[in-house]
Amino acid sequence: MKMKIGIFFGGTSKEREISFAGGRTVYDNLNKSLFEAIPIFVDSFGNFVLLDWKNVYKGSIRDFYPPSDLVPPSKGVFQVYAENLGPLTIKQQEGLINKIGTKIDPSGLSALMDFAFLCLHGSNGEDGRIQGLLEYLNIPYSGSGILPSSIGMNKAVQKELMVNAGFASPAFLGIDRNSWKERDNDQRIFEKVKKEIGFPLVIKPANQGSSIGVSVLYNADLQEFKSVVEKAFFTRILSAKEWKEKSTEQKNEYVRTLSDIREGLGMPVRVQSSKSKVYSTEDKVQKTIYHPDKLLEYFDEAFKKEEVLILESLDGESTVLAEGFIEGKEFSCIVLQDEKGIPIALPPTEIRKGKELFDYRSKYLPGLSRKITPIDLPSGKIQEIRKECERLFKALHFDVYARIDGFVGKEGKIFLNDPNTTSGMMPSSFFFHQAAEIGLNPSRFLTYIIRTSLAQRIIASNNSGRFDALLETLDQAIQQDQKATAERIKVAVLFGGYSSERHISVESGRNIYEKLASSSKYEPIPVFLTGNEQEHKMYKVPINLLLKDNADDIKEKIEKYQVHEVIQEIIGECSTITQKYSSAESLATPQKLDYNELKKMVDCVFIALHGRPGEDGAVQEQLDRVGLPYNGSGVESSRITIDKYRTNELLKENGFLVAGHLLVREEEWQEDPAKVMATINSVIKYPFIAKPVDDGCSSAVRKIKTPAEFQAFAKLIFRKKEELDLPASELLHIKAKEEFPMKKVMLAEELITKRDAKHFLEITGGMLTKYDKAGNLSYEVFEASEALSEGEVLSLEEKFLAGQGQNITPARYSPDPMERQKISEKVKQTFEAAAKLLNIRGYTRIDAFVRIYTADKIEVIFIEVNSLPGMTPATCIFHQSAINGYKPYDFIDKILDFAFARKKLELANLA
Repeated sequence: MKMKIGIFFGGTSKEREISFAGGRTVYDNLNKSLFEAIPIFVDSFGNFVLLDWKNVYKGSIRDFYPPSDLVPPSKGVFQVYAENLGPLTIKQQEGLINKIGTKIDPSGLSALMDFAFLCLHGSNGEDGRIQGLLEYLNIPYSGSGILPSSIGMNKAVQKELMVNAGFASPAFLGIDRNSWKERDNDQRIFEKVKKEIGFPLVIKPANQGSSIGVSVLYNADLQEFKSVVEKAFFTRILSAKEWKEKSTEQKNEYVRTLSDIREGLGMPVRVQSSKSKVYSTEDKVQKTIYHPDKLLEYFDEAFKKEEVLILESLDGESTVLAEGFIEGKEFSCIVLQDEKGIPIALPPTEIRKGKELFDYRSKYLPGLSRKITPIDLPSGKIQEIRKECERLFKALHFDVYARIDGFVGKEGKIFLNDPNTTSGMMPSSFFFHQAAEIGLNPSRFLTYIIRTSLAQRIIASNNSGRFDALLETLDQAIQQDQKATAERIKVAVLFGGYSSERHISVESGRNIYEKLASSSKYEPIPVFLTGNEQEHKMYKVPINLLLKDNADDIKEKIEKYQVHEVIQEIIGECSTITQKYSSAESLATPQKLDYNELKKMVDCVFIALHGRPGEDGAVQEQLDRVGLPYNGSGVESSRITIDKYRTNELLKENGFLVAGHLLVREEEWQEDPAKVMATINSVIKYPFIAKPVDDGCSSAVRKIKTPAEFQAFAKLIFRKKEELDLPASELLHIKAKEEFPMKKVMLAEELITKRDAKHFLEITGGMLTKYDKAGNLSYEVFEASEALSEGEVLSLEEKFLAGQGQNITPARYSPDPMERQKISEKVKQTFEAAAKLLNIRGYTRIDAFVRIYTADKIEVIFIEVNSLPGMTPATCIFHQSAINGYKPYDFIDKILDFAFARKKLELANLA
């Protein structure tokens, strides 16, 4: 009988989206032979919800809670959470909950689970409260107990305990919220900070994670100091002058940022209007505003008579920490507890970036920062970091595991800060990244955490015998599972590539690997592809390379492969862990492969590549040559769909609607830019969309509004070297470290608009193909997702960064359910007809716009067809397949089943 694991995720904090994504990671990666996952969603009101599993695979909490049919129409594309609907009664909250799952009274939790895996962050998650509740209910749980959790949550308390225990610390000062609010106290506090700490310095909330509310202040500027302290208290001061100078678009953007739980205050907010520009108890009127639209309206009305508004988050901060900025190397280190209770620090990871903060975007979007493991320092210094982290683990009475961050100053001094009893559990997090260095894949590492936590709870309960039988049963199941590995189907997961989409390919490949690794049917083998169009270089890689942050890092590690002497020592220290939970193959040296050697090694290939090669038929051609089954469409279909121009031309020739488009070649542009621009102006018109003809994932897609912007786009995409032209980048708002490919051809495409339609939306829809018993092909087309963009086009973050974008599945074609379904069927029929024309096999994702005039008159305008859609954890295709009853693993399993069936049919036809 499988052990029931209740996964607690979501929560009330500003980190709830990361918690939600981490909970999904755990839900998917639990060994399916050992465990049954029970999703316990904690909503923003603190309710426990047994979540319908389909909602686990939404991209963000906002995609399902509050349910889309209960969200009022919004003037702006704002983040809307359940608490933004107003001060809801218990009964109203239950009405929301009943649409997504079942509300569970805390007393009923023990009937649902044998063990609680905690993925909650912030208040009520890391501060000992949930741990205390579970202790009371006699439910064993993951991670540290009550006392260390409460210590680990409060940065100000941590600092005092750490200094008292002899740990090095930069100068620091706690700023109390009530003291800060006192009239003219900001000047006094500023002077004190300047004298006792100096500049540069770091300002951060005492009880937040994920770099939320953190700022670095380089100059002793009072106004800037006040601004960043207000930010850390989740407070803002806005003047009538500032507001009135903003355009309508800028006002929307201000409110959008303000209401964002990661960048701004979040909602609801308390608004205090005052005639003075400082906090005052005199003549003030406080109003609580719940919805961003209402806040937008309130600003316009209030600033007709008010000079200043003071805004405070209801989920604010009581203490802000000011501490000296440390110039040096930044690192993060996971500390584990072995089965004897001894803490072992894993290899500390250096966080390499520019001068910018290691912020939310850098932490969670692949390719934006580099994680160097171990930190680039002499071995003696790395060991010194480890020993300090182990010492802090014991000093703060942590158990099971912890994540400890720190810096090595220019003089070599080690400063530890922000010890966390709960680590982020995104696929690329330090938690999994460092465990991979000792050979543990995520599924095995989670098993280790559960087993170690269970043993720790036995110790904490004074060996009362409550959990002994559970531990004994788990140990027996782990042994049996290890013996069953040899019988599984071997699948090469092919990822990486050499296009601008290579980092997203790593995310897709890692996700496929992890889904298969937790199954009882498959044994995935990670295979990294690099090289160029003339030569595909493939390598079977160990698990630690698969868990590196991005494709460039993996490539570099393969080319210069060595096992650092410190890591070798750590592997030895962890031998009792790895012998029980891992295998020798997990740490094998990268092995270069050709397609013939790949054939001898595996039964099937899952191509997780994006762009070229992979979607262009080049890999498929080689796999056909050696006779290996693979996912997705065949060679000819892939060669068509990789080319957006060719795809849409074929669709147009066969009566489908597509955006008007024009190819722009580099030689044409270089010869006569004015002629090209004149042609575009006469055929396409401004504004239009410019993008590569054969890259996806929103790579270099821009809305072009002026000739100057088009000239900037052409300069970037037709450049001859990697460096981007700075003025062109600034004009097109290219973000730091954003990939912008170099191409010889680009596509200018008509901007699709609503025209005179009643309703207009952007959608993305997936499908799955099957064979019946007679070998006939059929298409299972899923409900499409409605994509909401905060900018001019869907960004990379909105597509792939957890909690960033918003996709409503199924798409809201109409508020009337019957009419909505009627329109949906028409869209699905159109998608299926296009897929048949393009000879799509296996699965696909189609992006389009839909104009709705009436239920009987709609227009579907195709944008692109993806033969190997992104398979990152939060991608839309998993939301869609869930509606049809497929968990992500089930969906991947069906894709592989089709690959084997297709190969069998091909062989039968040849015979």
